[in-house]
Amino acid sequence: MFEKKISRRSFITLSAAAAASLALDRSKVNGLAAAMGNKANYPVVVIGAGLGGLCAAAYLSKSGVPVTVVEQHAIPGGYATAFERGDFTFEVSLHLTTIHNNSTAAILEDLGILDKLKFVPLPGQQGPESLAETLSGRFPSEKEGIRGFIKEITGISDEISGLSKEKGKSGKASIRRYPKLWGVKDKTLADLLGGYVKDQELKDLLASGWGAYGLPPSQLSAFYFAAARGGTLRNGSYYIRPRSQALSDALAETITRSGGKILYDTAARGIKLKDGAVEGVDLQDGGKLPAVAVVSNASALTVFKKMLPPGSVPADYLGKIDGYSTSISTFIVWLGLNRDVREIVKTYRTGFRTGRGIEADYRSCLKGELERAPYGITVYDHLYQGYSRPGKSTVTLLCLCGYEPWRRFEADYRAGRKDAYYKEKERLTEALIARAERDFIPGLRSMIEVRESSTPLTNWYFTRNPEGAIYGFNQTVDNAFMNRLDCRTPVKGLYLASAWGNPGGGYGGALSGGEKAFRMMVEDWGG
Repeated sequence: MFEKKISRRSFITLSAAAAASLALDRSKVNGLAAAMGNKANYPVVVIGAGLGGLCAAAYLSKSGVPVTVVEQHAIPGGYATAFERGDFTFEVSLHLTTIHNNSTAAILEDLGILDKLKFVPLPGQQGPESLAETLSGRFPSEKEGIRGFIKEITGISDEISGLSKEKGKSGKASIRRYPKLWGVKDKTLADLLGGYVKDQELKDLLASGWGAYGLPPSQLSAFYFAAARGGTLRNGSYYIRPRSQALSDALAETITRSGGKILYDTAARGIKLKDGAVEGVDLQDGGKLPAVAVVSNASALTVFKKMLPPGSVPADYLGKIDGYSTSISTFIVWLGLNRDVREIVKTYRTGFRTGRGIEADYRSCLKGELERAPYGITVYDHLYQGYSRPGKSTVTLLCLCGYEPWRRFEADYRAGRKDAYYKEKERLTEALIARAERDFIPGLRSMIEVRESSTPLTNWYFTRNPEGAIYGFNQTVDNAFMNRLDCRTPVKGLYLASAWGNPGGGYGGALSGGEKAFRMMVEDWGG
């Protein structure tokens, strides 16, 4: 496993690599692509049509490289999808994205997709100054520390933007130019918070939204939190109208319009190697696809442990990924209501805080204690007029949930024996609805027109992510920023483009991983 501590010498070297990985040098990539010769000799298979796989495939197809995406589901997108029940179209995962005025927006612009998407600013957002004023009013004795912490995380976000513009040109001046990145590289969020404020309630408020990153402050990489939270404070948060499916569909259309193929309802069984290099992909239905490269949008654990010939992956690499922890999952209840509840729940997203502290709340989530764990309610109709049909509302209740409580149902679930599973799922669905009726919407049950719910096993079924993980590997200090698992793997011709690789989970992270995989592939071919 990578060492937790990074020396100054390593920081200089790795910051150059990080700079190169944060921004696509289009002229360089075009030059390498032009030198490839007959691109028909470079068939590529992408396993999985999540955002990372779709992004990599879109770049490949637009560059004239023959690419085939195989996707076990019937639609593209992974978690970036939507589904219909009655009069309602439900969002699977998106609450907010920071795809605006940043490197992720540049990727979509490069692919010709950005101007085809409609982004809606989230209502009730706070910028750095507004947040500082609000919290300072509640904790006046900590005013200096509050402003210092907010300045620190927005400064880290700014340094990331600066680093991305260097495209690998950073050198010995990196530590002087990027002191905040140097200072945060080995810290947890708890470490960073402790350097600025003392009150535990204040620390929890500054770390609010931790659920969007999947770990409590004691375990979460401070860099990852600062990059994400600082970015939202600087650039704002947005929703993709009408649903996140629009992003996935736009990427899929780019692939097919440019000559690529997407095979839906098609699962990959294994990756074939010849002399240690990728040769093709075997499909579950017996089909075979030739390939000089494979981009895995599937989980790293699945690919390296189940899809490659025995002995083909170095033991130290397997040991490294075995040491990483898998992210948490979710339990979600989608509700289609026969009333407009915007006057009852006056905000877009509201979280229920238990008062027990984030660390205790996280432990409850891991145990699947939905009756007492923190949860959130989202009223999507606050985003824009017409999200639901007139007089109706689209609402979700979400609670982070560990996989362990569901492991006892796993074997029967996979075998199609789901009676006990459905009973537990229904019990917890009722429990979460009862909490929302008590905490937010009196009389909620009488308003429900349609409802649906999902568990960690549901997440596994539709994505095949081990344990229903929603963020790939956890963003711990030993697997974040410069330590994050590289998109280029030890197997020649195999690349990662998903939440399991670099930079990690979230819409922006997955898209960035797809772009990185494409760039590394072209560099390897041109080298």
